[in-house]
Amino acid sequence: MDKDRIVGSAKEFAGRAEGAIGDMAGDAQTQASGKAREAAGTVQNIYGQAKDAVRDAADTATNYAKDAYENSGETLRGGSQAISQKVQDNPLGALLVAGGIGFALALLMSRPARRPPPRWRYYG
Repeated sequence: MDKDRIVGSAKEFAGRAEGAIGDMAGDAQTQASGKAREAAGTVQNIYGQAKDAVRDAADTATNYAKDAYENSGETLRGGSQAISQKVQDNPLGALLVAGGIGFALALLMSRPARRPPPRWRYYG
């Protein structure tokens, strides 16, 4: 729990008490002061709640990142095992896919170099 939440709740309670005393005494200035203190406490309490929410979200993201980092080797290993299983199940399909990828790479690498456009010079 954030310090701002505790202080905000205390201010809010004190403001309510001051407002109640102002109501009983019939003093408008004390009532207004109590309402102002209560509002300030509410705002500080909400600010503390927001800070807590951000801190919790950051902790959750950090924990997810740590878990992903720790389990990355297992994920990679599982993916390579799944690919090898697919190749074993359908060797002809895997061969065709690998050949298609090789053909596409060969086309990309054997393209002639791009020539710059001709420059026309006008002398006159």
